[in-house]
Amino acid sequence: MNPRNFTGYGRNPPRVKWPGDARIAISVVVNYEEGSEYSTLDGDETHEVNNEVPSPVPVSQRDLANESFFEYGSRVGVWRLMSILDDFSISASFFCCALALERNPEVGREIVRRGHEVVGHGYRWEEYYLMDIESEREAIHRTIESLERTTGVKPVGWYTRYAPSENTRKLVASNGEFIYDSNSYGDDIPYYETVEGEPWLVVPYSLEVNDTRFWRGGMNRPSDFLETLTNTFDLLYEEGLENPKIMNVGLHCRIAGRPSRASVLKQFLAYVNDKPNVWFARRDEIARWWLENYPAVPQQSTSH
Repeated sequence: MNPRNFTGYGRNPPRVKWPGDARIAISVVVNYEEGSEYSTLDGDETHEVNNEVPSPVPVSQRDLANESFFEYGSRVGVWRLMSILDDFSISASFFCCALALERNPEVGREIVRRGHEVVGHGYRWEEYYLMDIESEREAIHRTIESLERTTGVKPVGWYTRYAPSENTRKLVASNGEFIYDSNSYGDDIPYYETVEGEPWLVVPYSLEVNDTRFWRGGMNRPSDFLETLTNTFDLLYEEGLENPKIMNVGLHCRIAGRPSRASVLKQFLAYVNDKPNVWFARRDEIARWWLENYPAVPQQSTSH
């Protein structure tokens, strides 16, 4: 059983020193998932129900309209987002569903060519929390093999789509390919868990500054997203004078890749670009920096 940890660093977080004395580390995450969602064409009993707008199509039937929302992400949105990141010389972390890249391998090659990180995000949209341990182990292994074929690299980070099981962290830590996972929303800076008696690094993620809220979180106007982005940055940047932290920015090609939302992303990046002491970092860069400069201390919590 995985015990809960309500204390974390408490009143005495480590005095973080990011590269270049940055006051904040910004991790831009692009979720590349289009083509891995539920589909009756892939033998699923239902089509995907996440959507830009509610669908009248019965879940057991093929939903052509919803399919096109996802296809926009891989046909157009991903290229728009990569172009914007290029404009600001930002290297991001791409949470990649392996099947999605199998269906559009050019994207996988471009992710690496443009200097972004490939993070394991499952083979497709699967509920690992419903799997037995051996099925989950095989799903993780299949993801790694596929991503290496389509991108030429093996991921060193992992983030489970939907939610992890009680076995996920143990399987990722024992796999031998990974140095961190992001299956946590529980802190603003990395921390260690103890897995099978060994320290394991967690680089926490966020669903607050995340475009998925346009589809299922009550966010309607692009200006709402800009306000969330700037408010989060301003507070963390202020706190960074004493205690630098991470700001996570979560994007999806089918959502933030749309023009009105992509425009907001550009506005935010331009705003931040004028600020000194900001470190845009891939998650593997954050992980390696933490492992080198803040090695594991006596355990904070234990996972079995």
